Amino acid sequence: MSITIAHLKRGESAIILHFNEIDVPLKLLEMGCLPGNEVTVMQSAPFQDPIYLNINGTHLAIRRETAQKISVERYG
Repeated sequence: MSITIAHLKRGESAIILHFNEIDVPLKLLEMGCLPGNEVTVMQSAPFQDPIYLNINGTHLAIRRETAQKISVERYG
């Protein structure tokens, strides 16, 4: 079942499937946010924005709006 990163809870991991929109920031792609890579939610700030992620060992924070554009599939 495909969901977005915004649906993941702290500590959950998933595999990036695809981007729901074309306007995903280039910086995310450069930092390894690519289909097939593993993503783990490390922490969420108050009101779930931003969301702190670990993508293949790279730590980054993204806006909830951006997280809603990235489809993933949970493990299991």
